[in-house]
Amino acid sequence: MSTFLSKHPHLLDVTLQNEKVNAVAGSMVAYDGSIKFEKLVLGGEGLFGAIKRTVSNERMSLMACAGSGTIWFALEARDITVIPLQGQKMFIESDSLLAFDQSLRTSTAFAGLRGAASQQGLFTTTVEGQGQVAIVSDGPAICLQVTPSDPLFVDPDAFLGYVGNITQEFVLDVNWRTLTGNSSGESYQLKFSGQGVVYIQPSER
Repeated sequence: MSTFLSKHPHLLDVTLQNEKVNAVAGSMVAYDGSIKFEKLVLGGEGLFGAIKRTVSNERMSLMACAGSGTIWFALEARDITVIPLQGQKMFIESDSLLAFDQSLRTSTAFAGLRGAASQQGLFTTTVEGQGQVAIVSDGPAICLQVTPSDPLFVDPDAFLGYVGNITQEFVLDVNWRTLTGNSSGESYQLKFSGQGVVYIQPSER
């Protein structure tokens, strides 16, 4: 399996030994060894996933990198976090995905009101299987635990993704201060319940 390292907060090192890794098109900043790059047809998600993104005008352009050597990835000098998956499914905002092992499967899932509220679109990306995924964030990604006794409330603009047996709800904070125009600006939140981990960034889109 390819090796993901983030020795620098804004740079991802991926070492391949006759292997493949998928990444956001245009995110390679340097490489050594013998590596070939090619665009992934239909974004690697198959026809149905491509149709869903096309209908909602949400494209995610990916490339496959194959061979032996080391590739360095970066994206707009954003912070990079490597997350190992052990058979779980991760739900992640499409613009927060940087790279992932070829062994992982990607698809799309309906984001509902969460996507509309955060202007991330109607669909979100899922990554599932055994391997590593690298995400980007504005500032270091923060990992917050969710337990059955402690649900978590998150600003949609700070949300990156989650892993685990989690359900999410869109919560509209309609109260006196909101109705009179004196709200805090946090009039809607995402509520996460269950057991798992939610990733957020220390900034808002």
